[in-house]
Amino acid sequence: MSWLSNAAADNGAPAGTADIVVEPSSKDLGGFRVRRALPSIKKRMVGPFVFLDHMGPARFEAGQGIDVRPHPHIGLATLTYLVEGSIFHRDTLGSAQDILPGEVNWMTAGRGIAHSERSSPASRQIGRQMTGVQSWIALPKIFEETNPAFFHHDGANLPELTDSGLKVRVIAGSAYGETSPVQTFSGTLYADAILETGAFLPLPQDHVERSVYILQGSIEIAGEEFSEHRLLIFRPGDHISIRAITPARIIIAGGEPLDGERHIWWNFVSSSKDRIEQAKADWKAGKFGLVPGDDQEFIPLPD
Repeated sequence: MSWLSNAAADNGAPAGTADIVVEPSSKDLGGFRVRRALPSIKKRMVGPFVFLDHMGPARFEAGQGIDVRPHPHIGLATLTYLVEGSIFHRDTLGSAQDILPGEVNWMTAGRGIAHSERSSPASRQIGRQMTGVQSWIALPKIFEETNPAFFHHDGANLPELTDSGLKVRVIAGSAYGETSPVQTFSGTLYADAILETGAFLPLPQDHVERSVYILQGSIEIAGEEFSEHRLLIFRPGDHISIRAITPARIIIAGGEPLDGERHIWWNFVSSSKDRIEQAKADWKAGKFGLVPGDDQEFIPLPD
């Protein structure tokens, strides 16, 4: 049985469609607009995902670029995944890494890290498009104060599955019998799927919480049509089968539920409100350290 046939087996699960539909809010991120699907009023988290930003699509002319100045994080991991364009990452560990389409930048903030995200000098020399997804993945309580770390993964090292009219890349965690080399701290589902018109893709059923963000195109689930730039959240256990009405690209995100509530304030995520207050004071006092190669600017603590 192929990976697709195995995923399509309903195992007696009821057919379902979206339980919650989120229309993202629009935010500014370093000079271009992003759509923020998580957190939302309708749903704060899906599995370990507490934050999901669709960056772009944006057009940068020669001389223009992204400039997200150094800023801090605690209690989470950031995952950056691009469809087109590039971003140059620097952090207080000394990491300096360009990320290109199909690659993964994973930064574990843990007890505290600061980083910047900018366009490299080389990328500013030519006009280009930029589209991508950045997510925050909350850490289980036992790992909230782990040491900060940074990892880069080439796209060629990520599992990729193909079938008629379908291509699925497993970004992090497990899906369709494949596991990404990206180290996670809890059960995670994160995949990028490209569907030609008419193609069917069943969602994996071995994760409790599941969602789909429609990057491009339109899809149908159980006779209901959904257009691009929507986050669809599903009931646990339902059999979900997606059909592409037009050529479509979707991000599948979810996993095991978190071990309790998470508080989010600015760039800080924690199970403890007191810990967030401490992080505020630490950033104000300069205790996160400087970002080598990008130590002349920073984003101040919001009022």
